This record gives sequence, structure tokens and C-alpha cells, in this order.
Amino acid sequence: MVDTSQPKQHVRDFWPKARRRGIVLTIIMELLVAGILTLALFFSGINVDNIAFAIIIIAGIASSIGINLILAHMLMTPLKDLSAALTHVSGEPSDIIPPNSSAPSRKYDGLEPLIELIYKLSSQDTSSATPVAATEPTTDIVSRALAQTDAGVIICDEAGKVLYASAHAPIGEAADGSPELTMLFESPDTFENWLATARDQQVKSSHTWQRVADKIVGDPDRRIFDVFANYEKGSTAPVVLITVDRSSTYQPEDDQLDFISFAAHELRGPVTVIRGYLDVFREEVESPSMDADERATLLSRLVVSANRLSGYITNILNASRHDRQHLKINLREYTLPQVYAAIADDMSLRASTQNRLLSVQIPSDLPTIAADPSSLTEVLSNLIDNAIKYSNEGGTITVNASVDGEFVRVNVIDQGIGIPANVVSNLFHKFYRSHRSRETVAGTGIGLYISKAIVDGHGGIIEVKSEENKGSTFSFTVPIYATVAEKLTAAAGANDAIIRQGESGWIKNHAKYRG
Repeated sequence: MVDTSQPKQHVRDFWPKARRRGIVLTIIMELLVAGILTLALFFSGINVDNIAFAIIIIAGIASSIGINLILAHMLMTPLKDLSAALTHVSGEPSDIIPPNSSAPSRKYDGLEPLIELIYKLSSQDTSSATPVAATEPTTDIVSRALAQTDAGVIICDEAGKVLYASAHAPIGEAADGSPELTMLFESPDTFENWLATARDQQVKSSHTWQRVADKIVGDPDRRIFDVFANYEKGSTAPVVLITVDRSSTYQPEDDQLDFISFAAHELRGPVTVIRGYLDVFREEVESPSMDADERATLLSRLVVSANRLSGYITNILNASRHDRQHLKINLREYTLPQVYAAIADDMSLRASTQNRLLSVQIPSDLPTIAADPSSLTEVLSNLIDNAIKYSNEGGTITVNASVDGEFVRVNVIDQGIGIPANVVSNLFHKFYRSHRSRETVAGTGIGLYISKAIVDGHGGIIEVKSEENKGSTFSFTVPIYATVAEKLTAAAGANDAIIRQGESGWIKNHAKYRG
């Protein structure tokens, strides 16, 4: 007959009992030694009745007990850690913190392989797992099941190297051909940082990230995930990531925020110019020293800036069409000097206030072009403004133009900080900004995106060639009017008939990108 009167023994109870027993035994042995020593002194005829002798004996006993308790604690610490590891893997409810096999103290007590073995044996114990019918390999069943969902499963080793990824997991190919995570975590809360902390300081850890994209804004294949991560030291699957595709929920919200940022970027420039002119005009009205011609010039500049603002608003309203098709604009016959004249004063003012030299070399005898002036001045303004921002103090920005086959090519050249080759291909994506530019220059990353949309709408191309620390050259083309006049006349100026059908992409072996 089984005796049920005794309480159930738990793994978690071992260490408290062992610790108490060790302390009690240490104190008892010290008192026993002290008693034997006192008796020996008594029978040896030494006078033990004086107070000084008693104080010495008591102090000796107390210090000996203290030293031996510290020694006992140091000697029993490995037993404590082994007990904590076993308690952790036993599955019993407990508030005991499991020991970290990678802790610095493991280098001295030699427990690292023992603790690692306990965790490894525990992770391999599948005796309690629910059996699966053996009609086909379990991995095939799991892979097919995961393929039916929007969730992805990724298994990594202790270093974060991908060991397995299901069908819908955000996985790409590294330079060496191995699989790698493509999710763009925001620093400093990255997957790599979390894993390093968990690996060095914890036995088990979990973490959740929300709204993690796998591609930059503007990429048509961009997906947005919620990510759930678990780490267990010593396991055959140390790191498990669950990714849930929430693009249908998050992308509309991001699009709304994108539009707000886009509108703010587009309107900020002309509004700033108008406010500047109005400030000057107010000062002159309050203290009139400006003659009639000067007032007329100032008012005409205000009208030009207001017209530009109206054109930018039109571009904002049309920008969403570019995401699926192209920007709808009407093209007419203009000269390039006519187009640039609308922003010449603004550009000179921007350059001089930033202590940059702007050199504009646009020949007056260039063929006329097919253009929408309001849109094309925005391209010129964006490219020149970027060149000013990313140039060095006192640097020169050169704007020139020439005939290039059936097009007029415009170049904006600076000798500034340049662009790393690995980010050049992303420049024309919506809201893309490199880490370096975010740290040094304010902006939203929308200017080049809308510039590409406008140049595409003109049937031209936009491209960049850059070398880090040596400067950049941004170029775009617009068609010579005579080459497209017949098509535009037939379409009443609509640009649908001349939209370029070519492909964009890398030009190999150069830090150059053509949009």
C-alpha cells in the first residue's frame, strides 16, 4: 500500500533544503570544535574564567563561523545553479531564475557544459508530444499547412543564421547564396540586438515587433509584419520567429501618412518663398523706400510663386496615379531658359544663403522642349536644392544642358558628400533616405520620387551617377518638341502618347542608376 501521508517532493524544493542543511551543519561543526577546544584548555590547567579569555574565544568562534559560511556558500553555488537548471527544465511552477550557461562565472566553475547539457537534453525530450500519423513526414505536413496561411515560420541558430523558413516567411538571399531575413527593423530595437542580449544574458527570452516591413516604402512588393520571437538556449531550434502578414491592415494607414508627408513636402517650399516675399513687401510698405518698378517686380515674383504653389497642389492630387500608372500632365512647347527663369531668383537665393556658388550654363539656342513648366521647375528645384544641401561649405553647383539625340539633357552637378553605391538604386523610391542623410540633413525623402514621376510623365529618364566623398551628378531628359509635336497635337497635349516604355535599373559596374 502506497503511503500518501507524505507531501509530494518537488525539484524546486531541493536547493532551499540543501542550503539550510549546509548552514546548520556548518554552525554545529563550528560550535563542536569550539567546545572541544574549550574543554582541552580547561583540562590543561589554563585559567578560562577571566573575561578577556572569554571574549577571545567568542570572537574566534564568530569569525570562524562567518568565514566558513562564506566558504560553504562559494562551494555550494555550483550545486545551486545545477538545481536551478533542473528546476527550470522540470516544468514545475517556480520563480527561480534559470542560470545562464554563458555567464562570466561559468569560465571559472566549469559548469557551462553541464548546464548546456541539461538544457539540450530537455529540448530533445519529445516523450510528451502528441503523436502524428505516420502517413507522411511531419515536416511535409507542417510545411503544407503553413503554406495555407499568411504566417511565416523561421528557425535560426544561436548566431541568427536561418536554418528553416516556411513558404510565406520574409526571406531573401545573402551575397553568399544563403537565406537571410529581409525585415527592416528600426534601430536600436533590431532582431540582431535582441538576440545578442538574449544569448548573453538569458536562457529563455521572447520579444514582439509590430509594423516591420520587408522592403522600403514605395516598393510594390512591400509587406508589413507583426513578428514574434522566442529564444531558448541549448535547444535544437534556439530561435523561432513567427511572422504574421498584416499588410492589408497597416498599408492603408501608411499610405495616409505617406500622403500627408508628401503634401507637407510639396507645399513647404513655395509657401516659404511666398512668406519671404511678403515679409519684404510688408517692410517696404511700412517704410517705403522701394520705387514702383521694384514693387511691380516683387509682386510679379509673388504671383509666380503662387502659381508654382497651385501647380504643386495639382501634382499632389495626381501623385497617387503615378503609383499605378503615370503622372497626368499636359505638355506644350517651351524653351528650357523660359522654364528655368521661373525659379532662377529662388535658386540663387537658396544657394547664397547656404554659402554655395550656383553656376547655371543653359545655352539659349537649345531646341524647344515639350514641357509642363510648373512640373519641370519642381524637378529642377528639387535637384538643385539637394545639391545645395549635400554640398560642402563654399562648394559649386553646376547646372548645364545639351542636346542628346531626340532629347535635351539637363545635368545638376555637385562636388559634395556623394552617395554610397549600395543605396543609389533606392534613391527614387518614395520616402527613402539613407542613414547618413537622415543624420546630417533634414528632409522627407519624397523629392526624388516625385521628380522621377514628373520626368516619366514627360517621356524622359532621370538618372544619377555618384561617387562617395567626390560628388553626384543628377541628370534628366525631356523630349525635343519637334520630335513629339505630331503626337501631342493629336492628343491635345496629353502625355499618354509619349510615355517611355523602357526599363529602369542598374547600369553595371558603375555607381549609376537610371530611372
